[in-house]
Amino acid sequence: MATRHFLTLMDLTRAELRALIQRAIVLKAEFKSGQSYEPLRNKTLAMLFDKSSTRTRLSFEAAVTQFGGNVAFLEPGSTQLGRGEPIADTARVMSRFVDAVVIRTSSHEMVVNFAEHSSVPVINGLTDAFHPCQLLADIQTYQERHGDITGRRVAWIGDGNNVCHSWINAARQFEFDLVIATPDAYQPNTELLSSVPQAQWSTDARAAVTNADIVVTDTWASMGQEAEKAQREHVFAPYRVDSALMELAKPDAVFMHCLPAYRGDEVTAEVLDGPQSIVWDQAENRLHAQKALLEFLLT
Repeated sequence: MATRHFLTLMDLTRAELRALIQRAIVLKAEFKSGQSYEPLRNKTLAMLFDKSSTRTRLSFEAAVTQFGGNVAFLEPGSTQLGRGEPIADTARVMSRFVDAVVIRTSSHEMVVNFAEHSSVPVINGLTDAFHPCQLLADIQTYQERHGDITGRRVAWIGDGNNVCHSWINAARQFEFDLVIATPDAYQPNTELLSSVPQAQWSTDARAAVTNADIVVTDTWASMGQEAEKAQREHVFAPYRVDSALMELAKPDAVFMHCLPAYRGDEVTAEVLDGPQSIVWDQAENRLHAQKALLEFLLT
């Protein structure tokens, strides 16, 4: 059987994704009830990160530990990759030592290249193109609160970045409507957008949020874009999610953010810390969704 990887949401079928979300909910309930379950005993997850991380690193490490496995955390500067070893060679060697690899890096092509030469599952922990693990937690969180996301209206406000791209893939896989509002120069990948009929783009944040079930945003300056922060603050100011914008959504709409969040920039404190915000549940569910993903890929 060919090795399964998780580089984007498109690497799993719709049925597999829905089963994975349901399994994450079950695993969460079992964990909270104190049940012990260790399907990864004597298995090792390698984590190769050259981008800083709080939620991705900690949630994967906790997931593997709770599943009875082991984690090896590596930074490129401490490996031969930092001295120029080809990615293909590193992949071939690492996959003889460990049972799966999570990679968090800038280049999506690097992760694809690594997976092509790996004999064990490779998981995208974030690239500049996609952040699929975040979407597993996001869909789980909405399903726990409001049931099936199919047919709902999601408004993405802000930058057409990697998380936005994964929301576009999610719209296709989970069959909901996605309305994206960004400044003209910051729209998502047009080829990806045009391939998903459930997703549409405009520059109008108010129109996007109107009657939305979910309002999502992200930081205006992602990792590696710190030098653009002042310019981005000016361009994105009309896309700040505040109470007035949230009032255009449905009365029971929820607010999502993958974190870290910067109060007063992409979202106001009253929204982030308010009753419609489910960002802390999203963060918690990174743990349980990734446990379901690891179980799927490794057992």
